[in-house]
Amino acid sequence: MPYKGGDYNSSENERVFIRLSIPTFVENQAANFGKKLLLGTMDQMENIRVAWRSVKANLLRALLTTMIIAVGIMALVGILTAIDAAIYSLSSNLSSLGANTIEIERVSTNLRGNRGPRKRSAPFTYDQAMEFVERYDYPAEVSVSFFATGATVVKYQDEETNPNISVFGSSVNYLNSKGYEIDQGRNFTNKETREGGNIAILGSALVDDLFGGKVANALGKEITAGPLRLRVVGVLKSRGSAMNGNQDSRVLIPLQTAKRYYGSNTTSYDILIAIKDPTAVEAAIAEATVTMRNVRRLRAGEDNDFEVTNSSDLVSIIKDNTVTLRLAAVSIGLMTLLGAAIGLMNIMLVSVTERTKEIGVRKALGATRRNVLFQFLIEAIVICQLGGLLGILGGVGIGNLVGWATGGGFIMPWLWISLALVVCTVVGLLSGLYPAMRAAALDPIESLRYE
Repeated sequence: MPYKGGDYNSSENERVFIRLSIPTFVENQAANFGKKLLLGTMDQMENIRVAWRSVKANLLRALLTTMIIAVGIMALVGILTAIDAAIYSLSSNLSSLGANTIEIERVSTNLRGNRGPRKRSAPFTYDQAMEFVERYDYPAEVSVSFFATGATVVKYQDEETNPNISVFGSSVNYLNSKGYEIDQGRNFTNKETREGGNIAILGSALVDDLFGGKVANALGKEITAGPLRLRVVGVLKSRGSAMNGNQDSRVLIPLQTAKRYYGSNTTSYDILIAIKDPTAVEAAIAEATVTMRNVRRLRAGEDNDFEVTNSSDLVSIIKDNTVTLRLAAVSIGLMTLLGAAIGLMNIMLVSVTERTKEIGVRKALGATRRNVLFQFLIEAIVICQLGGLLGILGGVGIGNLVGWATGGGFIMPWLWISLALVVCTVVGLLSGLYPAMRAAALDPIESLRYE
């Protein structure tokens, strides 16, 4: 029946009721959510504390399980770190050419199929190398050099080196192209490069052998390198070892001098181009290709008998080829962790059996199945993470030790450390899930009777 006691606007009253009730409802829901979140956080912290007390109570058993996990993680992180250290060392050695350095090389071809003997294209002659330097129209530094000999004895007075010193003939830009730096003294001049001269720049190892490591004593002194008597005008900063031997055990002489004493009709001169702008490498390679085709007198449609390469390309190829090696390393580490996971599951099952009465007491005091489940899961994860941390420390140490032995430097493999922590968490979950479910399913009354 309609209301007759006065004006009544039902829709307006409903809107007023909604405006008053909705904020109250939202506030209540937010408060309830905050309480649940706080209680959930407190429950998890309590589970972590109980799990940690259980680990400390069975310290020897937990330690043995931790060591199993640690060995697996150490194998995983150690192998991957060693691979990364080797690649880093290789990248550093190749970068000795400079990250933006281009090299022009002869092409190797097969005479009879893929398994036949290999034949290299005609060498780069001195005239061709000099013509390339003159015709290369690009803002870059071009150097010309060649390997003269690698079995030279260098002498100074009564001191002499082993007969394994390398002699290189080089132009002015050789040091910049190869990434060398002058420690003391000076570089060759353009006139000395073109006309020659009995002067030399020594690697730091020669200074150690002949002058007791005193660079100042080497400058201006006259040494003997094979048939040459040379005056020292500069000393290079130390570079250490690389793929092609000790980079500090070498003597640099002017290009014309090396050509006069060591050159022949079969000598092939090395051409390096150092690009100042790293974004212009592709354009510089294209210009070098066109220039070298003109220098080699190649006709239109004729294939190049040379190739223009950049050191970063080789590093990329090597990294791609190590993917299979990395996968093999991960497989080995995971197989080791599989055994550790089985051992951890067995120990957790034993722990459930030993602590049956404790579980009954906890349930009698109000612990839910969810509380018991999380306690045992967290306990398994804690053991795995402790083993993971020990394994990471050992793996990083062993991997870098292998890298150091192969000439690499120290690296911190954050990617593999993260992978190891994730793997430890997964192993802990998988190993602890079944024991945790068994513990959570125990009847509290039967558990209290358990002896």
